[in-house]
Amino acid sequence: MIALLRYQTALLIGSYRWLPPVILYAVWLTIGIRSGDPILGTFGYAAGGLLPAAVWLTRVCVTNEPPSARNCTAAAAGPGRVHLACVLTAAGTGLLLALIGTAVVLSLADPHSNNHYVAVPVLPAAFSGLLAALVCLLMGTAIGALSNWPVLRNTGWSIPTGLIAALLLSVLGASPANAAVSGLVTGSLHGTVSTPWLPLAVTALIAAAATAAACALSSRRS
Repeated sequence: MIALLRYQTALLIGSYRWLPPVILYAVWLTIGIRSGDPILGTFGYAAGGLLPAAVWLTRVCVTNEPPSARNCTAAAAGPGRVHLACVLTAAGTGLLLALIGTAVVLSLADPHSNNHYVAVPVLPAAFSGLLAALVCLLMGTAIGALSNWPVLRNTGWSIPTGLIAALLLSVLGASPANAAVSGLVTGSLHGTVSTPWLPLAVTALIAAAATAAACALSSRRS
């Protein structure tokens, strides 16, 4: 698996297809984060931008390899393992973005509530912000795994399906991603740090199930 991850990472870096989702997230941070903004709300904003970026990165990774090369790799290592390596490569790239976003928020945001009266502990806030980013990252990875090959083989369906799912799961109250971000935004009103353990656990299960389903289908449809 390590060799497959190295191969997929090298393929991703060499293709430069990682640039659009990374630029999307960079623009998201540039537009929405200003120096002196409340730290908790800013962490929520930074986390929310990871969801569409993760959907895009997952699509890039699972469709990056030419069909002939994919067939050769699948014959050598197994279709399921190859597909898992693609999804894990996307998740690892998203994790790097999450860490960068956390660092940006820490360097610019004000560790106080919205009214700037209540001090917010920086380390617990950073930990909660990073967990919220992981929730959005895992949710985006799950959407990407289910809205692309081998689950959906038609690009005409996969791209709009991924975009619509990302939008809905960003705004629906029942979504773990929305719950994690809303917890930070609400906590920012009074300077209260809430750790999104439950959304993280739920999203981890969803991402694991989605990835397992996609890998199983890849073995059947290769």
